[in-house]
Amino acid sequence: MSPNAELEAWRISGISRTYPSYRRHWPIIDESWLEGKHRDDEAEGLWRIKDKLYDLTDFAQRHPGGAFWIKCTKGTDITEPFESHHIEEHAERMLSKFEVRPASKPRNYKFTLEQNGFYLTLKRRVRAKLRALNYRPSHKTDLLHTGILISVLLFSWAGTVLDSLILRTFAGLALCWLSTSAHNYFHQRDNWRMYSFNLILLNFNGWRISHALSHHVYPNSLHDLEMSFFEPFLCWVPGRQYASRPQRLISVLISPFIYTVMSLVQFTLRLVYSLLRSNVMYWHDLLGFTLPAFLYFSTSVGLGSAITSWLIILGLASFLFGFIGLTAAHHDPRIYHDGDATRSDRDWGLYQLDTIIDRGDIKWSDLLVLTHFGEHALHHMFPTLDHGVLKQLYPELQQTLREFKSELREINHWGHIRGQTQQLLRMETNPIPPGSKKFK
Repeated sequence: MSPNAELEAWRISGISRTYPSYRRHWPIIDESWLEGKHRDDEAEGLWRIKDKLYDLTDFAQRHPGGAFWIKCTKGTDITEPFESHHIEEHAERMLSKFEVRPASKPRNYKFTLEQNGFYLTLKRRVRAKLRALNYRPSHKTDLLHTGILISVLLFSWAGTVLDSLILRTFAGLALCWLSTSAHNYFHQRDNWRMYSFNLILLNFNGWRISHALSHHVYPNSLHDLEMSFFEPFLCWVPGRQYASRPQRLISVLISPFIYTVMSLVQFTLRLVYSLLRSNVMYWHDLLGFTLPAFLYFSTSVGLGSAITSWLIILGLASFLFGFIGLTAAHHDPRIYHDGDATRSDRDWGLYQLDTIIDRGDIKWSDLLVLTHFGEHALHHMFPTLDHGVLKQLYPELQQTLREFKSELREINHWGHIRGQTQQLLRMETNPIPPGSKKFK
């Protein structure tokens, strides 16, 4: 055992057999997470789905963005993303054409996806529901996203011309909402709307990795890149070994500052990483600079003033994005975080429910659901579906929850804000597993 392994031996993830390799090095970015996943998953240079290995190269190359997804997923275990991104059975029927051989080692991850388990039972019901579903709400989602994009341009332009902090604040809110609504399109087929996320974090592909491949599959675990990104400044993993009490107190105080600078910091880290190791920049990263270019060419304020106005708007948007995103659904002492006791049933769908408390106070508004990560549990389990469609699936979800004696928890945003603060301060792990009678 290497010295590093001995040092980390006490750190054991509740969802996997191994401690994530990427967490042994800093800085942590999307590229380092991918490198670690390729090592840890031991997929023998192929794609692993459950206990079989497949060569999906030809299949991936025929789809938009295929080269990127080949780079990201070849040599990894894609069991859960495959199940959640293919609700219909077409893809599963095609798998036999690409099968190479059985895997030589057991899966690194402890999740189960049994035919009679929670997730696949729910998936069958959702599949049947989709055949007679009303898809008109998806058009409303598109109109909302377009309206928000127009609002970004109008408020940014007016705030810059009039040198108004109030109008720039509205521009920052609109830019935040543009990015949170772009989240709706991330898991769908390539489309122009998903690239609007680049206007705030300047890191579209990095977000696709950290969000779609990491956070959505392994939320609140040591494998969740969206938690590890913020360490050691913000640490939601309970346990004294991860952060001391003074560190946790400081994290609560500095969290507003972290929210504000995270956009530029992440982009700077990627730029430095690209120059020192390998190029991880993409053409669409330039889209992040379209807003300052728009302000410069559409106004007469000069380059310096346009950039200054953009940085103010970007800082406001980054703060709001961090504040909304990190208090949306996942962080509360009543929510499972790695280190807490796990339920005996390792069904992946039940795990998603254990790591989420939904926003019950925004369900009345399609705009708020779209811009504040609403319908969160259903979105995690069926990410390719539009948010306007998800709300029609609650009868199937509730039926399945009753059969498996589970529940969908909901609180309001103030409860999430308070819970996220308490989670940052939480020192002790929860010894009571989710789903037990004593668990609250």
